[in-house]
Amino acid sequence: MRNSSLTFRVLLLATIWSAVAIVVIALVISTLYRRGAERGFEGLLHAQLYNVINSVSVDDAGKLTGSPQLGNLDFQQPASGWYWMVEPIGDYKAEPLVSSSLGDIKLPVISTTAVPFDANYERLYSEPDGAGNTVMIAETEVIMDNDGRIARFRVAGNTQVVEDDVRYFSHRLYLALGVFGFGSLVINALAILLGLRPLDRARKALEKIRGGESEKLPENFPREIQPLANEVNALIESNRRIVERARMQVGNLAHSLKTPIAVLLNESRVINGAQGELVRNQADTMQAQVQSYLNRARIAAQRDTVLARAEIEPVLERLVRVMRRLNDGVEFTLTVEPKDLMLAMEAQDLEETVGNLLENAARFAKGRVAISVARAVEETGSRPKVEIVVEDDGPGLEPGEIKEAMKRGRRLDESKPGTGLGLSIVKEIATEYEGDFALSRGAMGGLRARLLLPALIRENT
Repeated sequence: MRNSSLTFRVLLLATIWSAVAIVVIALVISTLYRRGAERGFEGLLHAQLYNVINSVSVDDAGKLTGSPQLGNLDFQQPASGWYWMVEPIGDYKAEPLVSSSLGDIKLPVISTTAVPFDANYERLYSEPDGAGNTVMIAETEVIMDNDGRIARFRVAGNTQVVEDDVRYFSHRLYLALGVFGFGSLVINALAILLGLRPLDRARKALEKIRGGESEKLPENFPREIQPLANEVNALIESNRRIVERARMQVGNLAHSLKTPIAVLLNESRVINGAQGELVRNQADTMQAQVQSYLNRARIAAQRDTVLARAEIEPVLERLVRVMRRLNDGVEFTLTVEPKDLMLAMEAQDLEETVGNLLENAARFAKGRVAISVARAVEETGSRPKVEIVVEDDGPGLEPGEIKEAMKRGRRLDESKPGTGLGLSIVKEIATEYEGDFALSRGAMGGLRARLLLPALIRENT
């Protein structure tokens, strides 16, 4: 749930709530209907009991007479579960009257201790009738004449009628609630998807900003989301001002140091001997180090902004063209796959890092330098990165020499021009962008330089 989408969570909760609510509603309605059906069934038995009482009397000879008409043909069907009985009790001796449906069935009489009479001297109880039916019996005792003759009146009804009625109602109820529940889920899903569509638009707008297609979020979101969009736009604008201010300060510092360093270099040229050479070397080193730290300050100022981006293929193609003109005897090959790869860094930083690697490779290559760019295999939870590999067919370096070459200002081959700062600058820039830089022996026999830099890969929207 924590990592799932907001749409999924809302739909899941709405589905669970709807399912629980529908089940509870179905159970409540079914229970209420059953109770109502049972009360109606009991009322029917009482009405038929009164009908039998009104239809039976005692003649002058003390015989029970009468023919109750209860309006239900089941009272005439054998073993139907619908019966009526009038039985003399106590000292009254007479032939009982029974419905034709009773036949040879004997319905037991429950003791008054188990089921007592109520205030109206009536009682209800359920018993099996011996024919596979469960019947509910309404019973009362009536004084038939002035001589004190007493008869027991009983009317039995088949409880299967109630069960069938409840089952029929429940089936229709569950079907109706199922259709209603499904329709509610569809409507809820549509409402949620439509309601959350502005968030999806905000996500796509942010992807366009990250992909360089836009510079800020639009201002046509609903009022619940617009304040968030305004805050994001304010943050982007604040980051842009930070970058501009940092660049301005870097430019001012570079300008203020440019003249003193140039003066030192010029003065060192008129100083002869070892002292002049020492001053020139130190001034060159100072100039390179100042430039390096200025780059680090600029990178640190804009590293976390959302506007830093560089298209890899155009930048590297431009660098390769320059290197081909400067190194006629070296063949440069460039492979970028896929073509739309982008980096979350400034283009000039990409030029500086790869440019240093190409200069170093061209300086020691026998005749070939290969540059390849691809998406790096991502570790779980890590930020996507792009892998840039520069290889040459030169003599390469041993592991101990690689470690030494990464140190600032160290030059393993004094016969080649350079300050010894190139590889350390590459490592510093890669580190500032939360990337990685490593050297090893390449497949071409020479040095293999591998850069991992933060990717800015456009997603399908």
